[in-house]
Amino acid sequence: MANTSSAKKAERAARRRRVFNTRRKKTAKDTLKDISKLIQGKSADKAKTLLPTVQKALDKAVKGGVLKANAAARIKSRIAKRIRAIAG
Repeated sequence: MANTSSAKKAERAARRRRVFNTRRKKTAKDTLKDISKLIQGKSADKAKTLLPTVQKALDKAVKGGVLKANAAARIKSRIAKRIRAIAG
């Protein structure tokens, strides 16, 4: 339990940030699952239309500090590579 008023305030802020961080992380994971299902189902056109949504969710996760920039870049690259493989 926090003793000082500043520690109490920091705890409140951390709880608030946690809500936003979990929401961003869940959005990124959900969109990745959706596009992975489309890729496994070999539907390249639908996956291509969903790709910007996935990239946006990953970029927002990076902006919020939920993901590291290189991790998001790696995921985006691998997803794009998988889409190219089933499209061509």
